[in-house]
Amino acid sequence: MNYVNLNEEAGKTTYPGRGIVIGVSEDGRYAVTAYFIMGRSSNSRNRIFVEDGEGIRTEAYDPSKLEDPSLIIYAPVRVLGDCTIVTNGDQTDTVYEGMKQGKSFGESLMERRYEPDAPNYTPRISGVLRVSEGSFDYQLSILKSDNGDPDSDNRYTFSYSAPKAGRGHFIHTYLGDGNPLPSFEGEPTPVRIGGEGIDSFTDGIWEALNEENKVSLFTRYIEIATGKYESRIINKNGQ
Repeated sequence: MNYVNLNEEAGKTTYPGRGIVIGVSEDGRYAVTAYFIMGRSSNSRNRIFVEDGEGIRTEAYDPSKLEDPSLIIYAPVRVLGDCTIVTNGDQTDTVYEGMKQGKSFGESLMERRYEPDAPNYTPRISGVLRVSEGSFDYQLSILKSDNGDPDSDNRYTFSYSAPKAGRGHFIHTYLGDGNPLPSFEGEPTPVRIGGEGIDSFTDGIWEALNEENKVSLFTRYIEIATGKYESRIINKNGQ
């Protein structure tokens, strides 16, 4: 399997949309995740990430300019026990509540569909990291329309056990810019997790994203041996 350079992949198009990366640090010590958002409209660009308990939420940078909050204000990251949930919408809460009730990651997402933003029908992408007793595994999911047909749902879940150091997977909402926006296709992209720590990892992704369209980035390193974590947030607004 060909693992490509994460930063080159993230910067390959001007508009990958929202993206999730999960993998293992180069030294093998940390479970790694990143979540970024981009925007073309003034409403989408008027956002920042803020800490919310053990996770984060989006909020309007300038509340007076907030137009429609329905698809842009949500909690992308929540923590449930030894699981860290990362998604591109309010399905974070759906997964959290479902897993709390004993459902699996995939079962919890059966309640949801792609986003109701015709004609794009933006996919819902989701991930979960499990760090427990010195072991780590993760899953990724994409819920999308069938080639733009709103009457048909395509649901895919990908599971990765015993992931190797310096390797991960990257999934994002769009193949690139367009009108309507073309949905991501295929399996999550195998990527190399480089950098010499969380700051290098974070800076590499942020610098790779298109300058005009990038909005916010969240990263987290979770020590596999202990479950302790550290996080970073970069917001274009306010820089």
